[in-house]
Amino acid sequence: IYGTSGALSAMFGLRKGPVIAALYPVVALLVQALLALAAGRIAFALSTLWLPGWAALLVALLAAWGVLKLFQRLDRHLYAHYLMQDYAFGARMGGATPPPLEVRIAAFAQTIEAALQGKADEILVVGHSSGAHVAVQALALALSKVPIREDGPALSFLSLGQVVPMISFLPWAHALRSDLHTMGHSDALTWVDVSAPGDGCTFALCDPVAVSGQGSEAQTGPLILSAAFSQTLSPARWKALRWRFFRLHFQYLCAFDRPSDYEYFQITAGPQTLRARFAGRRPSAQKISRAVSPHQGRTP
Repeated sequence: IYGTSGALSAMFGLRKGPVIAALYPVVALLVQALLALAAGRIAFALSTLWLPGWAALLVALLAAWGVLKLFQRLDRHLYAHYLMQDYAFGARMGGATPPPLEVRIAAFAQTIEAALQGKADEILVVGHSSGAHVAVQALALALSKVPIREDGPALSFLSLGQVVPMISFLPWAHALRSDLHTMGHSDALTWVDVSAPGDGCTFALCDPVAVSGQGSEAQTGPLILSAAFSQTLSPARWKALRWRFFRLHFQYLCAFDRPSDYEYFQITAGPQTLRARFAGRRPSAQKISRAVSPHQGRTP
């Protein structure tokens, strides 16, 4: 689906890291299958020395199955099954929102709607990685139902390490692209998008609205900022994490040794709203805002 739709080549031209991360589970699972096949052949060859053919074949099948099950148990360290299921779930309908996810998005939207009726100072929605595009859809749905009151809570959205193009570049992602357009041109909320070039699993410093073909001169958000891992982490910490790609992808949610503009706990537990904290802040100089998506329509 990614290859035939043109999404894969477009994403590769935008940022190579996330595409390599997307190909990783394919390669990893193929390697696991080959190792299982090799284990089965070895088991069969050894078993035929003292067992009849049918029994040796059964031993071979059990050996291959055992290797595959072992890799499945190790997936909490390898992430191959996890990532493959993630990509397959998003791509199986060509970018259209799967019905089970629509139910979850509607539930998130109801939570946001209820919070907007309360008396809090700020409603801060945080979406990390794939959660960024889920948050975009939930917020857009909530805003379509509940107007922002002048005397009500401020509405803020913090997207971290987003991979929005993984879905928005697909041919049938009309709903997501429409929501991106809505969110990117809304004065009802403050949207800050944080990523880091050192994170190979994100479309770093890519404006998710603009690269999806939904930007314009009237666009109001998001503010694109860099977490600058090489500067906000100590040299020792950066060296320890630099090649731990998946751990580094979650650094946005962790503490920094040398916090700068972005620090998760200061933002989520501090006294300032997102708008106040980043008032007057200019976007990162390396911001990418050219329209790259091969599919930019908002209606089927």
